[in-house]
Amino acid sequence: MVHIEAKIAELGFVLPPEPEPPPGFQFSFDWVRLHGDRVYVSGHGPQADDGSLCGPFGPVPSRVSVDHATDAARLTALSMLGSLQRALGDLDRIAAWLMVRGYVNADNDFPQSTVVINGFSDCILSVFGARVGAHARTAVGVTGLPMDNCVIVSAELALEGPQPLR
Repeated sequence: MVHIEAKIAELGFVLPPEPEPPPGFQFSFDWVRLHGDRVYVSGHGPQADDGSLCGPFGPVPSRVSVDHATDAARLTALSMLGSLQRALGDLDRIAAWLMVRGYVNADNDFPQSTVVINGFSDCILSVFGARVGAHARTAVGVTGLPMDNCVIVSAELALEGPQPLR
């Protein structure tokens, strides 16, 4: 049996603590919402190991390179895994990643949103493997994101068996 927390440590990843809103912002939503055997995960951005929002900030590629945005997407996956760990108590409860929605703060005519969001998908696949980690996905460029993040990702997952509403 795979133990996801052990796999995360083996890969050298660190799950950050819950994000704190910067001055002037308020988070008026749940990071993770459980309903039956479904998990709905709010949009996450990249975090540093200490939980701070770490960017890079701004549009891709004029202020943030594709490589740095792809790294930010990987950090976004770790941010989301941290929220899931806190909500579920055990990441091994995840039966399947169903849908991932990635948004890239992009300059007009930027055609590589899918390349950037691959940073998120590749991280999830490396942690969970293809059986659980494979997912459907949307990757779109937008003209702005909250707090000027270069990447925001939300997701829907399935759990093993029905769970109480939380």
